[in-house]
Amino acid sequence: IQKRQPFYSLSVPKQKTSSEIINETRSILRTLKTQRPLTPTDSQRKLFPSGFSQGPQNRPPSVFSLHASSFDLAESRPACGVCLSPLDHELVTSAKDECSVSLPKPPADDAEVRKVSSARARLLRRPSLTNCLSGKMVHPDQNGEKLDSEELALSSLRRSSSCFAEQKSYIPPSHESRQFVCNERVSRMEREDFVKEAAEKLLQQRGESDQIKMPSISPSRPRSTGGKRRVTGLEDETIINESEKEEIYWRLKILPILHELKKEDNIENLCLACTKLYQALDEGNMLGKRLKRRSMLLNTLYKLVDTGSDPLCLKLTKIILAMKVDGKSLLSVCKLAYKICKNEENDDIVQNDGLLDCLLEVLRTEDLQKNNEALLYCLGAVKFMSGNAVLLNEMVNKGAVEMLLQLMKQINNVKENNTYFSSLGHLLVQLTATFRNLAGLPPARCQLLHHSAVPELCVALERRMNDKDVSTYIVRILSKLSSYNDFCAALTDCSRCYVLFLALLNKHHKQQDLVIHIIFILGNLTAESNEAREQFFKEKGSVDTLISLFETYYERDLAAQKCNREREGEGRNQAKHPSEAEDVLIKLIRVLANLSIHPSIGEALAAAQHVVELLIAVLEYKSVDDCQELVISAATAINNLSYYKVKGSAVQDKKLHIAQMLLKLLMSNNMDGVVEAVRVFGNLSQYHEICDFVIQKKIYKFVISLLDSESQEVCISACGVLLNLTLDKNKRAFLMEEGGIAKLVECLQDFGPANWQLACLICKTLWNYSENIATAVVCFGESTNTLLALLTSLLDKEVPLDYSLDGDLRGNKLYWRREFQSVAENLLHRIQSH
Repeated sequence: IQKRQPFYSLSVPKQKTSSEIINETRSILRTLKTQRPLTPTDSQRKLFPSGFSQGPQNRPPSVFSLHASSFDLAESRPACGVCLSPLDHELVTSAKDECSVSLPKPPADDAEVRKVSSARARLLRRPSLTNCLSGKMVHPDQNGEKLDSEELALSSLRRSSSCFAEQKSYIPPSHESRQFVCNERVSRMEREDFVKEAAEKLLQQRGESDQIKMPSISPSRPRSTGGKRRVTGLEDETIINESEKEEIYWRLKILPILHELKKEDNIENLCLACTKLYQALDEGNMLGKRLKRRSMLLNTLYKLVDTGSDPLCLKLTKIILAMKVDGKSLLSVCKLAYKICKNEENDDIVQNDGLLDCLLEVLRTEDLQKNNEALLYCLGAVKFMSGNAVLLNEMVNKGAVEMLLQLMKQINNVKENNTYFSSLGHLLVQLTATFRNLAGLPPARCQLLHHSAVPELCVALERRMNDKDVSTYIVRILSKLSSYNDFCAALTDCSRCYVLFLALLNKHHKQQDLVIHIIFILGNLTAESNEAREQFFKEKGSVDTLISLFETYYERDLAAQKCNREREGEGRNQAKHPSEAEDVLIKLIRVLANLSIHPSIGEALAAAQHVVELLIAVLEYKSVDDCQELVISAATAINNLSYYKVKGSAVQDKKLHIAQMLLKLLMSNNMDGVVEAVRVFGNLSQYHEICDFVIQKKIYKFVISLLDSESQEVCISACGVLLNLTLDKNKRAFLMEEGGIAKLVECLQDFGPANWQLACLICKTLWNYSENIATAVVCFGESTNTLLALLTSLLDKEVPLDYSLDGDLRGNKLYWRREFQSVAENLLHRIQSH
């Protein structure tokens, strides 16, 4: 072996194939790994994070007060649908006796009967008229207190076979009919007993006393409850039938609970009553907007908000949302949910009460633009929930990932000239913060990948380029997802992602939080994929942007370091984590090191003067004790670039200066730094100037001592330097001075059978050393017999192929086995012949 070559460029009898060269290169060039950027978290749950760029004046309030007056009482009343036509007969209240009701006279003929019956059917269908019917009925025993208007109206309506004129003028009073007469002799208690008894009789007649529910309208004609019913038409009679059942169910099941809510003061009892109320409404099919007495129900619930109890307000929120309120009431109830979820201590009661289902239903059904402020607080509550592990898993199981992605698509479809575009950005802050929490859960990541979350996030990033807060949240999500190969592949498929990242870096280059996450993403993309390396490198200004960022944060870190040193009596304590500027530099160097693995890109970067100068600058001003990861990353990047022997290589031009900087690292107590410095010397020692430097500075002694390491990787790096040093005939004697021969033979004995690459490098070094051999014993000393036995044994050893490995690793193993066999046979022959 006469020609000086780097240790990784081994001589073989024939020309190397492309796969052999690629495999060999992969063993020399290495990608860098680094920690994911630390994202600061607020100590308290907030609607918007600390440092929100738009300021308090440009965002909805995160602190507010809620009272019963915050809700819209008028909104809760159901619409009347069709205007009521006037009745031919009026209900007149006597001025002398306010409790008596003047009923219309009976009609004179059949036509008039049908007219009155039809009017009565309309009366039953329209709750507003019912209210008018009973609005002035007052019981004197209650000291002038008005009777429940709906209560008296319902009592009249249920007796459809014995009401109005038929009841008073033509039907004699009897025990069976139990006519209702409003006068001073009838007490409230008697009236309530009557209603209950009438309801039970009606249910017994219909055979429904065991279970009272709100049935759907049946097309079949219901049985009549009395012979006096005079309603024509199947539709009118069906409506009357359904109205009767709803009224009975309301009185027997709902109204008692509402009375309890009005009278009860104990919070625990109120919570229990709310639970019963929700169950009763659900069983009676009364949830939603169809309930006639929705106004009374909601007004009762709204008043309880003033209690200020979170457990009670949670119960109220669930019922109010289930009643499908909108407008002002929807906004207020979403704020109420937000306030409950904001308190982390409420997580236990929230996860036990099913509030998540109600909030997801709001997000799924409400209009995005019309109710964007209500959805903001609803999403804020969901975001807080996602901070709890139990609720986070519940979200995934309930399909929240797909639903939230659909919501993001709707927001992405809103154009920039839309009035709601800016306010929807506030929703995106909550949405993306929730996605960031979901991204940490494996089942959620599977759903995000399945439902194409990455392309949608890129669309949102492009649409919200000018919104620094939304952009920061999105790159945080992508930063977390890019730690997984599947998501890196999905990002690589989004060809415009590199354009977006570069645009953001140029636009917000001083925004450290955003910059570091983007650089981390680029480092992950370029770690494994040559396609990603090519795509990024080909984007206009990609390397220039990296260099500009490098300069910005290098100067920022240099200024901070000088400031620390100028403080009297205050030396810089070794930081547990890198500073913000150091962390950005670490991620930037990682991208450069990963890019340099690609052959053409590596050659271009090795010739980039400014890139190499910045890497050397890091080694100059920063010690491994100051920031270990930064210094070692810089050394690794230089090692990758030093592999390429190209015309105009900046590494080659500055090789001596680099060696001097590496000497400082080599002499440190940091073993990782020492190993990285030795790797660089392995590449640089192919130059005569560096070999002289190694001998002059006694670096070879340290390299020989590394052969005692238990790490095969360390031994490989040390052998690389020794191999290049033995190319010079005048420098070979150093191996005998420090016991290098014996250490090489011991290393071959310990690791040779398991590591063909290391065995090959050792044999190459011994071959170079023994070029002008006189006798084997003089050359190898006491290690001669051991070396002969080892070579014979290793050459006879069969190499089992591990087909469980991938093709590249099998090829690499075979390549080094063939290299070893070629060199070992020549070395064995030389020893035996001398």
